[in-house]
Amino acid sequence: MTRRILFPFFVAFSVVVLDQLTKAWILYDLMNPPRVIEILPFIDIVLVWNKGIGFGLLQAGSPWGMISLIVLALGICFALGGWIWKTTDKFLVVCLSMIIGGAIGNVIDRLRFGAVVDFIYVHVYILGYRFPAFNVADSAITIGVCLLLIESYVRKKQ
Repeated sequence: MTRRILFPFFVAFSVVVLDQLTKAWILYDLMNPPRVIEILPFIDIVLVWNKGIGFGLLQAGSPWGMISLIVLALGICFALGGWIWKTTDKFLVVCLSMIIGGAIGNVIDRLRFGAVVDFIYVHVYILGYRFPAFNVADSAITIGVCLLLIESYVRKKQ
């Protein structure tokens, strides 16, 4: 039973720590002063304050919008935690824990700064739309969701 609690906690906690450490490095060292740093011809490090959800969607300009996003994120975390509690599938636990860790990392930013710190900018345009900057938390959420979708697809094929 302890292992069932500690493992997902460790995965989510690792995501939160990595996310917050990279954001602290960006804010207090690398982007002081703010500028664009080219890593590769198609990847830059930038500083973007995101008031929306992942990848700049649903911008929440008012305090009520921010509170709503925090409550929504925490509600999703509790729901995913319940799913983790009910399953014995370790792959599912890892994916859901990554999503929870990413959500908590971004909630911490909202509570501290009123916005989420995004800093990875990949030069990708989809149908004329510029792909927004993102962070480690967004990446963990996206990877967790994509792995769940792939696993679900593969399971249906079998």
